[in-house]
Amino acid sequence: MASGSRAPVPEGSLRTLSPGRRGEKVVSAPTGGAVEAEALKSAAPPVRSVMASPRPVKGRAGREAARRRLQLLPVSQAEGPGERAEEEDEEPLLSVPEEDEGEAQPLPPVCVSPMRGMWRKESVALYCDELLQGCKAEDADEAMSKYLSEKLKLKDKWLGVWKTNPELFFVKYEEASIPFVGILVEVTCKPRQSLSSCFKVTVSVVEPFSSNIANIPRDLVDEILEELEHSVPLLEVYPVEGQDSDIHDIALALEVVRFFYDFLWRDWDDEESCETYAALIEERINLWCDIQDGTIPGPIAQRFKKTLEKYKNKRVELIEYQSNIKEDPSAAEAVECWKKYYEIVMLCGLLKMWEDLRLRVHGPFFPRILRRRKGKRDFGKTITHIVAKVMTPDMVKDLSSDTLLQQHDDLDLALDSCYSGDTVVIFPGEYQAVNLALLTDDIIIKGVGKREEIIITSEACRDSFVVSKADNVKLMHLSLIQQGTVDGIVVVESGHLTLENCILKCEGTGVCVLTGAALTITDSEITGAQGAGVELYPGSIAILERNEIHHCNNLRTSNSSESTLGGVNMKVLPAPKLKMTNNHIYNNNGYGVSIIQPTERFFIVEEETLNKGAASGDKKDNNMLSKVMQNLNLEMNNNKIEANLKGDIRIITS
Repeated sequence: MASGSRAPVPEGSLRTLSPGRRGEKVVSAPTGGAVEAEALKSAAPPVRSVMASPRPVKGRAGREAARRRLQLLPVSQAEGPGERAEEEDEEPLLSVPEEDEGEAQPLPPVCVSPMRGMWRKESVALYCDELLQGCKAEDADEAMSKYLSEKLKLKDKWLGVWKTNPELFFVKYEEASIPFVGILVEVTCKPRQSLSSCFKVTVSVVEPFSSNIANIPRDLVDEILEELEHSVPLLEVYPVEGQDSDIHDIALALEVVRFFYDFLWRDWDDEESCETYAALIEERINLWCDIQDGTIPGPIAQRFKKTLEKYKNKRVELIEYQSNIKEDPSAAEAVECWKKYYEIVMLCGLLKMWEDLRLRVHGPFFPRILRRRKGKRDFGKTITHIVAKVMTPDMVKDLSSDTLLQQHDDLDLALDSCYSGDTVVIFPGEYQAVNLALLTDDIIIKGVGKREEIIITSEACRDSFVVSKADNVKLMHLSLIQQGTVDGIVVVESGHLTLENCILKCEGTGVCVLTGAALTITDSEITGAQGAGVELYPGSIAILERNEIHHCNNLRTSNSSESTLGGVNMKVLPAPKLKMTNNHIYNNNGYGVSIIQPTERFFIVEEETLNKGAASGDKKDNNMLSKVMQNLNLEMNNNKIEANLKGDIRIITS
């Protein structure tokens, strides 16, 4: 919600503090604020206190005080007589005295900072070369504090909007309708006394009283500020427009620090040994830029953000759980602490994988398949599994008389019954199968009839659709429809996978071939991927013959114009092997074929040549592509590459 828009609070939802409660302290640290965690219990695993938390951290006393302050249920949803009787001992609720106090004025606009619109090189120069140059991870807080302190010397008093988490005011609320509570305040900056003190400022409400909540009581705001001793986290305050240029410099500095703690800082940084902390920050800037410009497809970017958010939430849960243990923890409490701690460790490991350049485009590819390979049956025979509601003699008339048959009405059951060497024959219909993401044995899965009539859809609640790590798997005459899953529509973890005469309608990313794996696609169609239609990782092998790859890189990011992915994307070091013959690659939002190489290795062409672009048809470009194919084991014959938004073929530095 914009700072100028306002949301009314339902009648009867707010009340002021009683006189007996005015002195009770409430600990709160909403988004961007400092969190002072209580000391961890002796039996609990070590967890570092968080400086910038995504949501408030309150102890039991704080939550109870909040409940005594407010009630957010509309009158129409009030409890029945029996339930009200149970609450007679509680303080009476007061409705909002709108007639006496009137509505708060709208908030003025805040300063718009250019920070989030910085280019990659500008961000790297600011953080790595200016703010954190030669800095170790454990000194990053001090560097940010020093930077802010210097900027705050420009002006000791200014006007700003204090944006705090609604949990400070409301017991229950809809996050979509009230993302924050904003109050217009005057800010007084005091000289820094310690590392953390520069992140706290003194605020007071100014006239006219202004808020994004139209009917929030002024008395309630005053009392909450008294509880907080009028001291709030500096990063929660946003300078307003209409002040002098010094205030704009302060607004930019605040945005620089917010961006650092929101996107670049990790809680484990000062626990890791890192010789060059600035280099680590540069990798995270690159990751953020890859998300913004669409290099990382939209669904994959969402998974990263959810993983980071889940990590922060789990960390807060652990701190809250430990703070509520009043005495020496019991055995059950100690076990629960360790359980929460190891959840944090696992999520931390996943986030670290995201920061590895080799895993950048698709995210962390820890093995999806944990199932062990069955191998062949003990008696050495193979079985043909018929998938149809009813099996008739016509379905098996073309099979030899000694074929062992087994009929299933469920594709998942058929796949679960397979051993190496088996064949699954699917008749027209629409199917789903979780076991397609668990292909470990050498089997053939083929449809009978038109490929458009044998439809297999993914389950939206799962990450993966088709994942193979068998030596040799074949999928033939099928339509794969991706719905909701974010992994590649087909992922080859290891071994060899063949797609023959298939339709792949992607919703997440396209076909991904991981390092050391091999893929053959013939007479198939790939469309709709929110990234490249075919993604080749370093050291992979692919043969593409007589395929159509179109309308890929359909990103849902705010700036898809910066993305280069399209039909086929290759990453080098070590170089993948690709043979393309008689393919039609067209109408993709990036390039038809893109080849990514690291900036420090220009072993294909010189840098000045790269900057001129590489569209087919130019003699000089043809010479360059010839060198590319020699270095990358890239063989291209009789392919039709046309009408791609960025061009046909492009070499890109990562």
